[in-house]
Amino acid sequence: MDGNGRWARKRGFLRIRGHRKGVDAVRTTVTECARLGLEALYLYAFSTENWSRPKAEVDFLMKTLGEFLVAERPTLMKNNVRLTHCGRIEALPADIRGTLHETEALTKDNTGLTLCLALSYGGRQEVVDAAREVARAAMKGEIDVEDIDERAFAARLYRPELPDPDLLIRTAGQMRVSNFLLWQISYAEFYVTETCWPDFDEHELQRAFEAYARRDRRYGRISREEAEEYEGNEKSVRASTRGPEISPR
Repeated sequence: MDGNGRWARKRGFLRIRGHRKGVDAVRTTVTECARLGLEALYLYAFSTENWSRPKAEVDFLMKTLGEFLVAERPTLMKNNVRLTHCGRIEALPADIRGTLHETEALTKDNTGLTLCLALSYGGRQEVVDAAREVARAAMKGEIDVEDIDERAFAARLYRPELPDPDLLIRTAGQMRVSNFLLWQISYAEFYVTETCWPDFDEHELQRAFEAYARRDRRYGRISREEAEEYEGNEKSVRASTRGPEISPR
């Protein structure tokens, strides 16, 4: 969700004004995704690198997060949204962690969209934490080293119950992954818009989905048309190299 600061500077506001306006875009996006029947939505709300920002900005972001977790409870319940999180949340202030857990408990029985807030999150850190869990399991004899595969590793990520993302949207024209879901996005489609996050609305979301719908997701395979063409050419080659038929005497 990039571009809060840029959005604010263009209008002569402080950066925090952009963060506050960005909350409206969160509400809009979550509500629309719930209405459309999506299974899951990740929002990269606060990265491990964000802790290095000025203290005043970090404090404001934590305050905004706490307010959001309370203020949006009616919206989450109305739209049947289940809230969860991923990341090293032990770094968050204790009161914010408490509010987060309260909101998660309130929405745990909702059966619609799962909204996962990535908080104090880093993709490399998640991979490291999963590797540690696998190592501990192997040391305890709970898993044989030869049985460690992609499924065993993925089961130890922060939210193994959630599906891998199909679409990764980046706002404000950012053209990098930024340490987000490094394992899970291996086959995700990327969509980049110049629109800053505070201006991201239902129409921008629809444009992203329309672009995604035009993608040909092959997962390393070739398209059906190419496969049929290849098969046809292969038959032609076999026919041309077979040579003349010789009748038995």
